Amino acid sequence: MASTVANRAMGAIIGSAVADAAAQPLHWVYDLQKLKAILDENPNPEFRSESANPFYRRQTGQQSCYGDQAYVLLESLSECGGLNVKDLTQRVLKFFGPGSEYDTPVNDPYRQKGGPRPQLPIDGPWRQGSLKGFLKNVDAGKEETGCETDCQIDGIAKLAPIVAFYAGQPDMLEKVELATRVTQNNDECVAETLAAARFLEHFILNGPDPNALDVVLGQLNDPNRKQPQDLDRAVIAHLHQVKENLSKTPQQVIPTSAVRDTMSCGGCTCSRGSFIGACLGAQVGLEAIPTSWTSKTLRFNSVLEHAKKITTHL
Repeated sequence: MASTVANRAMGAIIGSAVADAAAQPLHWVYDLQKLKAILDENPNPEFRSESANPFYRRQTGQQSCYGDQAYVLLESLSECGGLNVKDLTQRVLKFFGPGSEYDTPVNDPYRQKGGPRPQLPIDGPWRQGSLKGFLKNVDAGKEETGCETDCQIDGIAKLAPIVAFYAGQPDMLEKVELATRVTQNNDECVAETLAAARFLEHFILNGPDPNALDVVLGQLNDPNRKQPQDLDRAVIAHLHQVKENLSKTPQQVIPTSAVRDTMSCGGCTCSRGSFIGACLGAQVGLEAIPTSWTSKTLRFNSVLEHAKKITTHL
């Protein structure tokens, strides 16, 4: 039987993947009037059978571009027995690069911005800025493959597997930074991701803690902290939704209530949902994630097997 820490680590990985899949059909809906009409129709919009995504359309239950990145990282950790930057780089290239499902004209990293506007939504996944920058750097033969300018939430959204593997180990933050810089070689992005990693690790190691935000703030204020970044408090403001849910019982927050709440806000629901799902899954473990959600996540069985494999040492 898995240890309590291992169970919470698996909960973080599964919670992240399930929340990402649940939010995918409403990903990137910025028209709040349209979103309100959808929520009026059904206040529980997770795993919506008909996608309302205005940019891309995928089958309900599939991951977003963020969830796919998390899975590639999880698979690499599982197959290599830890972080192997070379292996991760090659897996990212294979999964998102030439000849992949992501390799479409609209997703071409060299497509001219001033050209004809693409017909949206596209049929298939969306390759976002960090991955386009990654592919350009690989093409250019650069040793550092991460996009230098992208500081979006990709690093945080795909965080669960790497934190779950290295939780409690002295080099956890170092490993998170190395994994992040494979696709996002941007200091602001790294700072935000490291702050989020501290938060998630605390839940994996300790379970529910209403003082978790104060603990992480204490770490960030420590002048002797590891992996110091001038900008590493930037992500804390975005974590208040998690803190508000800590006062609820685990059954209320894993993951339905919190993920529904963030979906109702519109915008980048998958990235926010994946991190919220990771934090909440880490609080109470795998069993608290409802089967009504895991059964609709198409990659669930594969994610679960890899999650079990990378948490056996905890």
